[in-house]
Amino acid sequence: FGSGTIAKLGEHVRKQGGKRVLLVTDAGLRDAGHEAVALKVLGDAGIEAVVYDEVRTNPTSDDIDAGAAFARRHQIDLLIGLGGGSSMDCAKGINFVITNGGKIEDYWGINKATKPMLPLICVPTTAGTGSEAQSFAVIAHPKTHLKMACGDKKAAAKVAILDPDLTLSMPASVTAATGIDALSHALESAVTTRRTPVSQIFSRQAWQLLSRAFPGVLVSPGNRTARGAMLLGSYLAGAAIENSMLGATHAAANPLTAHYDLTHGIAIGLMLPHVIRYNGTVVAALYGDLAADAGLCSADDPAAPDLLAAFVTRLVSESGGPTSLKDCGVDPALVPKLAAEATEQWTGKFNPRPVAASEFEELYQCALAG
Repeated sequence: FGSGTIAKLGEHVRKQGGKRVLLVTDAGLRDAGHEAVALKVLGDAGIEAVVYDEVRTNPTSDDIDAGAAFARRHQIDLLIGLGGGSSMDCAKGINFVITNGGKIEDYWGINKATKPMLPLICVPTTAGTGSEAQSFAVIAHPKTHLKMACGDKKAAAKVAILDPDLTLSMPASVTAATGIDALSHALESAVTTRRTPVSQIFSRQAWQLLSRAFPGVLVSPGNRTARGAMLLGSYLAGAAIENSMLGATHAAANPLTAHYDLTHGIAIGLMLPHVIRYNGTVVAALYGDLAADAGLCSADDPAAPDLLAAFVTRLVSESGGPTSLKDCGVDPALVPKLAAEATEQWTGKFNPRPVAASEFEELYQCALAG
């Protein structure tokens, strides 16, 4: 972690035994110059690199198939995921397929890979997904748009390089959407049914960093200290997810991204305040701690869930994001379908308060009203 740590990429590739590496990234990172920087660092270290920079937002199994075919042609021995969650998850997905065969759908679930996997190094350029701290690749099914979570400890990055300088090039809209996503990871992981003492340490540290730094990066995008806090907070929130999973916010957001092509962070921002209020009846004390960390109230204030939800709404609004599904053109008639699809998302199973289709309908109706 630290400004300029991208310069250590070649050193860490060597330590992992890499000689011919696959750099997985996207066109935006190529245009921003980050791809060239990574290639120069690798070249200076005498490491041969081939580039797959056709990763799309919300990658599907089609992206994994194309990337795996490219990787096989070049006989690589290490992967680097450079970018946001899409690039890092795509690198993990490619790793599953080229080392264990078949298709990424074969690894939907946990511990489906029976053979060793290649070393992976993750270099996030957004403060959002925390994928660099997780052993899951989240890949969309190209037809159903369901998010396939493919998890295996062998898929986790061996090294994560957190360089705040790489996040300075993010457009304001990306800073906003990825930042809201990171905040949601801290908030959701703190209250899931799978939470543990360890995951809650990660969640709370992440929330303390993110809730304080996010307003700062919105006002002063070039503030490296705030950018660093966001990047480290995103990583810690990702580590929390690894230990505790997520909840109903992500389950409700995924159908919105599928049907309306909403950016993931925007969909999250629309649903998170309503899920906090919904969960407040069962995890008020946990929300109280988080609200107190943000300076909203005392930890034992019974209004803490509502104050926390209102704080999130304010952050979304200040970042330029919509606060109502109506603002995004969501058709109220589609709510039953969205709710049915939300129940099929795996993250909802870990929500602290059970959510069936009827509850998801209620949450969507609340989000329509704003």
